[in-house]
Amino acid sequence: MTLPGTAAIPAVHADRLRAAEESGRRAVAMIGTDLRPSRIITAKSIENALRVLLAIGGSTNGLVHLAAIAGRVGVQVSLERLNAMSDETPILVDLKPTGQHYMSDLFAAGGIGAVMRELKPLLHLDVMTVTGETLGERLAGEAPWVDRKVIRPLSDPYQKFGGLVALFGSLAPNGAIIKRSAADPRLFEREGRAVVFTSLDDLAKRIDSPDLDVTPDDFLVLQNAGPKSGYAMPEAGYLPIPGKLARAGVKDMVRISDARMSGTAYGTIVLHVSPESAVGGPLAFVRNGDRIALSVANRSLNLKVDDSELAKRRATHRPATHEGMRGYARLYMQSVLQAEDGCDFDFLRKV
Repeated sequence: MTLPGTAAIPAVHADRLRAAEESGRRAVAMIGTDLRPSRIITAKSIENALRVLLAIGGSTNGLVHLAAIAGRVGVQVSLERLNAMSDETPILVDLKPTGQHYMSDLFAAGGIGAVMRELKPLLHLDVMTVTGETLGERLAGEAPWVDRKVIRPLSDPYQKFGGLVALFGSLAPNGAIIKRSAADPRLFEREGRAVVFTSLDDLAKRIDSPDLDVTPDDFLVLQNAGPKSGYAMPEAGYLPIPGKLARAGVKDMVRISDARMSGTAYGTIVLHVSPESAVGGPLAFVRNGDRIALSVANRSLNLKVDDSELAKRRATHRPATHEGMRGYARLYMQSVLQAEDGCDFDFLRKV
């Protein structure tokens, strides 16, 4: 949906203005043709976009955006399919937070086009693009310039596997996301004690308390930060290391929430836990001292609490509701979807 060479232009670059003008010309030229978004945004092109996201070690937010876009044309982004693609799509770009370069360096190194030329064996090249060409034709026509200090060939990647992984289990029946390329592999296979924060306000009040009962081996858990939490799923999943641990030199620990985080964040952070706490997902029933098992290898995230105890906790939970609300707030609470569906409104998805 973007013109060639425009995807990674730096914000202060004059090429931004040139791209805008050329995009306007292309939009006018498309009037009266049969080249519509519905021909461009397809299951194959969404999968191509996921490939690129994985290959550049892209943001976890990208999954939310792509799921929402796909839903508008009736395509479901499968987290199981994401895992399969991640295992066969290496990271080709050395960008922060996992590498040394910035987006401006990627643009100067050849941009997304250079990345896609490396990924050609893994892409659907027959998909249509906004230029009226297929992706294969578009990539064949681009200049072959690439800076190998920033973008490596498919045969010699920075990391063997893609940056994102979906986890499933009793704590995340509908899935959760971890950016493994930005995490500490030593924490991938762990069981830990839950240290629970019931809201962002609770987190702010207690995270740096000297009396907080926490060790480096514990799992920090934030509840009620998902789409229907009242916070509207903010970028709050990058939970800070508790003050007393940070002062002792702890740099990373497992952190779990139904929130999002910035693409620049680094750490062993599990996000987008679904269903979220506010609607009665299992995350709502985690209590201090519970044991949680994380396995990136097995793609699993499990709460080790027996069913009878969970039933007791579930019986006292009051899920978020739209009762008493009016206007946009009511519409939002009635209709917003979970992270795996892009947090879009249900009435905007194609059925």
